[in-house]
Amino acid sequence: MLILYFSGTGNTEHVAQLFSKKTGAKCLSIETDTDITAELKSHDTLAFCYPIYGSRVPRIMREFVVRHIPDIAHKKLIILVTQTLFSGDGARVFTDMFWEDTVNVIYAEHIHMPNNICNTPLLWPTSQRKIEKYKRKAEMKIAQICSDIEKGVVKRRGFSRISQWLGNIQGRAWQGDSKDNNLQASLEQKAKDSVKIHNHCSICGLCIKICPAKNLATKGEAIEQLNNCTVCYRCVNRCPQKAITVLFHKIPKWQYKGLGS
Repeated sequence: MLILYFSGTGNTEHVAQLFSKKTGAKCLSIETDTDITAELKSHDTLAFCYPIYGSRVPRIMREFVVRHIPDIAHKKLIILVTQTLFSGDGARVFTDMFWEDTVNVIYAEHIHMPNNICNTPLLWPTSQRKIEKYKRKAEMKIAQICSDIEKGVVKRRGFSRISQWLGNIQGRAWQGDSKDNNLQASLEQKAKDSVKIHNHCSICGLCIKICPAKNLATKGEAIEQLNNCTVCYRCVNRCPQKAITVLFHKIPKWQYKGLGS
């Protein structure tokens, strides 16, 4: 088995690494320079781990999967998604990228993780005590997942019609719906050029280095965006000056430093 993950600020990476440690499977970020095509071809079971954005797969993960569909289709799939509050059919929507007869999901699960959106009053910082609680629960859930898989138990969280209906409540607003031709009006599309670099930026260049979408670059004596934000919040949470905002433009009073904080 090969485990592939995308993680904005560390939650999903933590889950992927836990799963890797428990199963002994190779674990790679989709941001790796490794020859992913060769890796995909050499494994018959693939586990995909990603955070849920508005009950949908992050655009950066969708683009990765679409590039590699011939090497993913017809293989056994395990889908582990991380969520803060609710994700409806967050694991199921991964299968929407494939023809129905090419998908074989043997396990799908949702795992709760701390909030990493640090500049909206709708969400709040997580205390260290609660972070440790999240970690313990994640470890227990991963142990259960591994036990189920070893016994041949098939579980598909989020695949019911009720889950799909609930997921669509958020999903259509976030990603849009091609049937309604409202993709350009979706929050995900609007977020692509939503990065704001505030005046107290020190132009240290860290955001450019860590951006998974290569959305930031130096222009003269400033940082500019290239209209390709994937809304992972990595730059917002790691900017030393708290000078970057995405989608919501209130300057953060706190930053999420990951499960190791």
